Amino acid sequence: MNSFRTIALLAALTALFMGLGYVFGGPGGAAVALALAAGMNLFTFWNADRIVLSMHGAHEVDERACPALTGIVRTLAARAGLPMPRVYIIDSPHPNAFATGRDPDHAAVAATTGLLGLLDREEVAAVLAHELGHVRNRDTLVMTMTATIAGAISMLANFGFFFRGGDSRSNPLAMIAAVLLAPFAAMIVQLAISRTREYGADRAGAEISGNPAALASALRKLHVAASRIPNPVALRNPAAAALYIVPAGGRHSLFSTHPDTANRIALLEQMAAEIGAPPRRTAVPASRRRGPSALDPLRRRG
Repeated sequence: MNSFRTIALLAALTALFMGLGYVFGGPGGAAVALALAAGMNLFTFWNADRIVLSMHGAHEVDERACPALTGIVRTLAARAGLPMPRVYIIDSPHPNAFATGRDPDHAAVAATTGLLGLLDREEVAAVLAHELGHVRNRDTLVMTMTATIAGAISMLANFGFFFRGGDSRSNPLAMIAAVLLAPFAAMIVQLAISRTREYGADRAGAEISGNPAALASALRKLHVAASRIPNPVALRNPAAAALYIVPAGGRHSLFSTHPDTANRIALLEQMAAEIGAPPRRTAVPASRRRGPSALDPLRRRG
């Protein structure tokens, strides 16, 4: 059902993009819009991971550089039946994580030093399992394609008047409506896809890690900390907000790319209760560490 819904929403975004092209350029404009959408998605398919990782200044780590983190990812990938993804660390106090790549064979997971310094080992594992859930569900490609088409719709709406070719038969009211409503409609479709995928990744992450209570605890900590510590990448490029495990600003709104964190936590706690897992106490540290010491929490705490 989720796959069908996602395909339908992607089709709606493409149709909206073609509709804008038709409003501004007639049948020829619709054909050009379709060709542009195909070209952008092809470019995104091959280059999304490099673009996203370079945008965050992420650096790859291996077993020698970071054995604890890569060991966790390797164990989780084996449980999920996935190839070992590349592992990246982002030197940023903002606590968050994301996955990228066009398919499981070309996947990468990244976490910030802020996240590694905030969570304990089980919570880090649960977050990484959530990201591997995105990889297993092929969400990384879907979300990148969605962001690409949605961004193109906004761009075409903003510049549509300049590319309408002087067609006197064009309806000015239709053009104004397209300029005002198309980006809003694209945003709604993008949010619908993103929120659906987050719930799916939460469930997959809980199953892969076997610890839904740890993921609920991690979300609770990240929700609080992400609202206090700004994310410079998301401030420069708001479209990046859909990448992260929690909203970049930590706060949920009607137009947030993520479902309400409280609802996500409640569902995970329900899963934990169903398997008989004991509740966890969540305490957000008053101060957090940076630099190499941010990896210390990956050693199990007594």
